[in-house]
Amino acid sequence: MKRIVLLITYLTCLAIFNLYAQNPQSGGEPGGNFDPSRMNIGRLYGKVVDETGKGVGYATVQLIAKKFDPATGAVNDSLVTGQLTQDNGDFNLEKLSVMGDFELVISFLGYGDIRKTVGFGIPAMPSRAGNTNGPGMQNRNGSGMPSGSATPSSGGLQGGGMGMGNFEKDLGNIQLVLEATMLDEVVVTEEAPVTTLTIDRKSYRVDKDLTSAGGTAQDALKNVPSLSVDLDGNVSLRNGSPQIFVDGRQTTLSLDQISASTIESVEVITNPSAKFDAGGGTGGIVNIVLKKENRVGYNGNVRVGGDSQTGYNVGGDINARDGKINLFASGTMNQNRGSGEGSTLRNNFYGEEMSNVSQISLTEMRGNFLNGRAGLDYFVDNRNTLTLSGSIMRGKFKPQDEINTLTDLLLGDITETTEYKRISLPDRNFRNLGISAQFKHLFPRKGAEWTADVNFNKVRFRGGSNFLTTYDDGTETMERQTGLGRGSFLTLQADFINPINNRIKIEGGAKATMRDNRSDNMNEIFSDELDVWDHVPQLSDHYMYSDDILALYLQGSRQNGNWGVQAGLRAESSFYHGALTDRDSSFSITYPISVFPSVFVTRKINEGDQVQIAYTRRVNRPNFFQTMPFTDFSDSLNLRRGDPRLLPEFMNGLEISYQNIFDKGHNLLISLYYKQATNVITSYQFVEYNEDLGKEVVITTFANGDQASASGMEITLKNSFFDKLDITSNLNVFYSDVDASNVEDVLTTDRLSAFLKETIQLKLPEGFTLQFNGEYRTKASFVPVTNNDPFRGGGPPSQNTAQGYTKSYWFMDASLRKDFFQNKASLTLSVQDVFSTRKFGSYTETDFFTQETERFMNPQMVRLNFSYRFGKMDMSLFARKNNRMNMQGSDMMQ
Repeated sequence: MKRIVLLITYLTCLAIFNLYAQNPQSGGEPGGNFDPSRMNIGRLYGKVVDETGKGVGYATVQLIAKKFDPATGAVNDSLVTGQLTQDNGDFNLEKLSVMGDFELVISFLGYGDIRKTVGFGIPAMPSRAGNTNGPGMQNRNGSGMPSGSATPSSGGLQGGGMGMGNFEKDLGNIQLVLEATMLDEVVVTEEAPVTTLTIDRKSYRVDKDLTSAGGTAQDALKNVPSLSVDLDGNVSLRNGSPQIFVDGRQTTLSLDQISASTIESVEVITNPSAKFDAGGGTGGIVNIVLKKENRVGYNGNVRVGGDSQTGYNVGGDINARDGKINLFASGTMNQNRGSGEGSTLRNNFYGEEMSNVSQISLTEMRGNFLNGRAGLDYFVDNRNTLTLSGSIMRGKFKPQDEINTLTDLLLGDITETTEYKRISLPDRNFRNLGISAQFKHLFPRKGAEWTADVNFNKVRFRGGSNFLTTYDDGTETMERQTGLGRGSFLTLQADFINPINNRIKIEGGAKATMRDNRSDNMNEIFSDELDVWDHVPQLSDHYMYSDDILALYLQGSRQNGNWGVQAGLRAESSFYHGALTDRDSSFSITYPISVFPSVFVTRKINEGDQVQIAYTRRVNRPNFFQTMPFTDFSDSLNLRRGDPRLLPEFMNGLEISYQNIFDKGHNLLISLYYKQATNVITSYQFVEYNEDLGKEVVITTFANGDQASASGMEITLKNSFFDKLDITSNLNVFYSDVDASNVEDVLTTDRLSAFLKETIQLKLPEGFTLQFNGEYRTKASFVPVTNNDPFRGGGPPSQNTAQGYTKSYWFMDASLRKDFFQNKASLTLSVQDVFSTRKFGSYTETDFFTQETERFMNPQMVRLNFSYRFGKMDMSLFARKNNRMNMQGSDMMQ
């Protein structure tokens, strides 16, 4: 019933926004207006030829008109229509205004531009605004036509003495002339920068990053300024947990399920406005933008690569566009191979005897995944676009883990040592299916648009593990664990943008999100006496939950000279229901409507300097693992359990930013920020007796602490020297504290930390490019993690805690690329973790134990990747309000 109410409410809001957006301050005249479309009956056609008279295909044909801009009082050139010539050189421009003159512009690579004035011989009448051309004219009799002028009729034109044929004009053969100076080759002196800094976000071009070639999104994001990625693919931003988006929408994919080769750029938004979801993390938003071309003709690339761990990757993508249809598709197949090591040293202070435990783990990763993505854009007309797309992903992972455990029991003056080895053979597979539809409508007013989209994802996880434990006395035990997870994710969203005038703009939207997840896990122990597997109910769980969120937002902006203000308000309400399906245990949480304001004030000092103050409020709702009320035994030294009583934590953020573009290729962004969270979700430990294990155990669980805060300064500097050397530096120094003394008196901590990331790219002769990526991080408080896949196993993630810290680490990657075949092909050689220093570790100290961990994965792994780009008509033409313009006979992307 709640979901029906959600849908009805959403559709009602959708209708309201649609009706409002359909008439965004049209400012039209009352009845009797002149309909300009009545005079759009002209047609110009002809043929473009070279000096031999042969038709020239794919030449650019544009028609320009003069139009009055009431904002500036100037008359500017405005593109009316355009197209590419056909293979034989023909072009055809239809539905043209028959009044006034146009400028015809024809261009083709290697030839001089042709410019000539064309028209149908009827002069344009001035409008009230002084427009010298085009529709919108009104005379004293209110008809929209001058007295005695031509008026369209079914049998021709009355009063003008002209037949219909006069409005179809053949421009004949138009010959192109070779330019006086021909270039032997075209040299690209500038390309899109790797890093683009703006006042509200950083955009990082992953397709320009050499070290991520052949890897996954996990490899790509670890080189993005401000971001830190651990070995499990968990992302942190300013020591907070960001929300992960793909193409501006939430995703069920984890980072290792997205190929880096399919990513165009990554956007880092530290202070999202009211337009974005308020939930999903207190650290901002990381938006992964996937590649999708819209260029006329066809283009694409193929790639293949391998690494020193015997892994490989094969993939490709293609885009084809003609007329009203743009088709795009991509596919990737990866085989992952890897190895890693880990260690845990633990001193236990609880129980009848104290003990020291040492664990050494060895991991061999074996797995593969396949993903595909395809879709189409249908350009209904100049103002309406429908996009349909779908994706499918399948993967299978069969790692092997070996854990050697040595335990010293401290019995007074005597130490009793026991040792055992545990081998686990997991076998996990997953699949993900996604479909989406988006409709976009542009209104006549510049910048006014309405969009509506539907996204649906369905994920399924199936897996299990076999465990063989061998003790030092030769005895063995066998265990196995099987699991099945299913989930679905549906979002409905509509947004509108309505510019009131050149200085004021209003935006709004509605969104409904519905998630369902179910997890069934079973543990069994093999009985040698009965030769059967015994089910252990205490170590099994069957759990399900649903999470529904309804949101509305409205924001407005105003530009007044060098000052700009944007203020918005977002309202969200959510409903959460969870249950243990194998027993009478369920819970429901209804989070009341919460409002999330955002305010941005920008002051432009000059053309290169600007300052901004931003305030935002966000929420971090408990996730799947944090609310699952069962004990996870996958790690015998770290038993974990969720708490369904957790409340969401709310965060207020304040940031002052200064940007200075002080020279070509040099960009500086400095930010001072403060974040403060209440009801902070924190982890802590307690001791309880476990009947199945027959001893006391330490359980890690979660609770709502009083507050946590972080304040710091971040500096991002991008420098370009001599068009050869690009350096991007990112430094973040921050102070953090956690106060959970309401849970336990000792749960308080504070720490000063720093984070430094450097990217250096050097262009060498003969098409070579060299790149270095380095990162250094000091000790830091534990940070919440954001892995989007709820069925990865291994229990809940770490969370804010006052009982320890992460260790410092540093690493460096290096890459070398060679471009050839006129930059159509490239060969990239990269080395990950050159000095084998990318080791993640932690230290935890409680009343029950101290624990020190350290792990690393795939040090000094070498990758070699080859990429080849192909296509025809790799050019961009004709601007449109939403970067698309439906041209006569051809569609193009700016």
